[in-house]
Amino acid sequence: MRLLTVPIFFLATAVATRAADNPGIIKGTDQFEFIYQVKVPEIKGEARVWVPLAKTDAFQTVTEEKLSIPMKWEKVQDRDYGNDICVIYPQPSDSGKTVEVRYRVVRKEKVSYSATEAETAHYLRPEKLVPINETFRTLAQKATAGKTDDLERAKALYDHVMGRMRYDKSGTGWGRGDAMYACDAQTGNCTDFHAYFIALARSIGIPARFAIGATIPADKNEGRIDGYHCWAEFLADGRWVPVDISEAWKNPKLANYYFGHNPANRFELTKGRDLIVDPEPASGPINFLAYPLLEMNGEVVKPETTFKFRRTGT
Repeated sequence: MRLLTVPIFFLATAVATRAADNPGIIKGTDQFEFIYQVKVPEIKGEARVWVPLAKTDAFQTVTEEKLSIPMKWEKVQDRDYGNDICVIYPQPSDSGKTVEVRYRVVRKEKVSYSATEAETAHYLRPEKLVPINETFRTLAQKATAGKTDDLERAKALYDHVMGRMRYDKSGTGWGRGDAMYACDAQTGNCTDFHAYFIALARSIGIPARFAIGATIPADKNEGRIDGYHCWAEFLADGRWVPVDISEAWKNPKLANYYFGHNPANRFELTKGRDLIVDPEPASGPINFLAYPLLEMNGEVVKPETTFKFRRTGT
């Protein structure tokens, strides 16, 4: 069984590419300005902030239009995934200042794409909150019984997660991308859905990986974005296949689309989990990085963070 991919058409404007039957999906290409703002809280003592810096890849062309960081900072990369990260060293005199990164982005609808052989082993390894154990192996083997092709096995896992999980952000424990929590609670947000899927896939030898960024609203052309969004990819037949299970759960009629596609109205900030950077946070490797990580006197503090967008033409 082989994945059938849709052709990518380059149309003049984002509005023209909106799927008529699904206003939340933009196919083909999308173009937008993305504004990432962080307000520095009152600084009392030693503080550091790690902020993701988006990069160009095969599916998004990113131009940095504005980089306003009115305090000491440096640019680093994490060890394993090559994400660009801005490390900021705010002083008490920087309290209340705003960090702003403004990007111009051209994004293509994402379909399956070729992988390199060197990538395979890396994405079979466990992570702190995405272990490989007998629980996941047993669940994955049961869900994929009778399937031999990796694409079919991954689709069976996708359907299993869709059927077992419920998108629910109540209580505590959700939102960390904790695969064991997701397995036990059977609820969570996009990080939990995809952590669970990745753990299942890896447990039966299917490489899988995580990415995080934002969904650009398709039903308006500017405004605020309500938080981050994440998704996953798995490897089959030498190709990386994108999946978005939490969005499929919320929009069941799009379940087939989200197995093999990410719409064009997406923006990726970073890849991977357990990001190892120098300087390293006191809290250890970074779980995932979309919102900034701010530590003050060794304690994590959540700064006020705003994502905004404005759709642009050609």
